[in-house]
Amino acid sequence: MPVTPLDLVDSHCHLDFPDLIEETAEIIARARAAGVNRMVTICTRLKHEPRVRAIAEAHAEVFYAAGTHPMSAAEEPLVSVEDLVALAQHPKFVGIGETGLDYHYTADSKAIQQTSLRIHIEAAQETGLPLIIHARGADEDMEMILAEGLKRRPYSCVMHCFSSGPRLAQAALEMGFTLSISGIAAFPKSQELRDIFASAPLDRLILETDSPYLAPPPHRGKRNEPSYVALTAKALAPVFGLGLEDFAAATTANFDRLFTRAARSAKAA
Repeated sequence: MPVTPLDLVDSHCHLDFPDLIEETAEIIARARAAGVNRMVTICTRLKHEPRVRAIAEAHAEVFYAAGTHPMSAAEEPLVSVEDLVALAQHPKFVGIGETGLDYHYTADSKAIQQTSLRIHIEAAQETGLPLIIHARGADEDMEMILAEGLKRRPYSCVMHCFSSGPRLAQAALEMGFTLSISGIAAFPKSQELRDIFASAPLDRLILETDSPYLAPPPHRGKRNEPSYVALTAKALAPVFGLGLEDFAAATTANFDRLFTRAARSAKAA
C-alpha cells in the first residue's frame, strides 16, 4: 500500500535567530522532507520585524507573526495597537505575538508585561488574528487578563509551548483557546503535561517546535528545527490512540481553523 504523506505544520519557530538564519533554505528543505509543509516564524522584538518578514516573503512555506516578548517588554519601546494593526496588513502576517507574561525570569517587570499583553489582546481583537501567548510562572495573572479581555470583546488565542498547570489549561480551553504542543511533551518526565493534553479536546491542539529551543528526543539538548515537529507528533500520537498520519491531519486542520490567513494562502497556492 502507498504511504500516506504527512501534512504537518510548525506553528511556532524562530527562523531569524542566529542558530537558524544562516541555514534557512536547508532547514526549510529538511522540514518539507519530514512532512512539515508550513511554518510560522515569530518575531519577538519589533525592531527585528523587517528581517522576519523578509524570511516569510522569500519562502512560500513560511508565514510570520510579530509582537513584544514579555521577557523583553521592559527593554523595548511599548508597542501600540495601531503599530500591530499596521503590521497585520501584510498578507503573510498571521498572528499577534508572541506576547504574554513571564514571572520566572523577569518578575520585576510584571507591570509593563501586563500593559503590553493588554495592548496585544486589543490588537488581536481589532485584526481578528490569533493571539500567541507565552506563559511562565504567571498562571493566575494570565488567566485573569485573558478572561478580562474576552469579557470586552471576542478574540482567538493559542497558548504557545504550553507547559503550565492543569488549571490554566482548563481555563484556556473554557475560553475557547488552543493549546500548542512542543517537544517538551515528548520528554520522558513530562507525563503530567501529556495527561493535560490527553484530557483536552483533540480539536483544540496544534504542534510547534519553538526552534531553535526545546528539541524533542533523540535531539534533546541540541538545536531544534522545524523538521523535528514530526518527532513530537510521532511521540504524541499514541497518547490520543491515533496513528501518526491521523494525528498530523487533525492538528493541521486545527491550525487552519485558528490561523485562517495561512489556511487561505495555502489553498490559493
